[in-house]
Amino acid sequence: MSVEKPYRVLFVCWGNICRSPSAEGVMWHLIRQGGHDGRVECDSAGTMDMHAGNPADRRMQATAKARGFSLESRAREIRSDDFYKFDLILTMDESNCSEVMKRYTAQKDPTAKVAMFCDYARAHDLKEVPDPYYGGQAGFELVMDLLEDGCAALLAEIVE
Repeated sequence: MSVEKPYRVLFVCWGNICRSPSAEGVMWHLIRQGGHDGRVECDSAGTMDMHAGNPADRRMQATAKARGFSLESRAREIRSDDFYKFDLILTMDESNCSEVMKRYTAQKDPTAKVAMFCDYARAHDLKEVPDPYYGGQAGFELVMDLLEDGCAALLAEIVE
């Protein structure tokens, strides 16, 4: 009997304290809610290590918690082995994508696919998940709207 390995998704933003840990929290919630533990896994990372080891931004945590999501991860920078451990790496904006692709092309035969997170959003037509860090509460709410939309569509596609 063969054991199928889980499909692994990595969400990436700049510092890994707002958008990507929120995407991870939403996705884990949906995975568990849908009974897909062991079939799908996810993690998050940033393109820089300035916040390494820190929890998600407190404003992002509060916004996620109000919607029933828990953000438990700690910030980390994307690593070379991520391009082999994950099946799909989703970036939050063009700047993140550009940085990830620089690192991707430096690898020898990476196996992960790299794409933009908003490629999976169905109810929104934005091309990027905007960074809410320097904005007000409306920015954090918009981020959560986008992440809930995109993660639901992504999970549906993965388990299909």
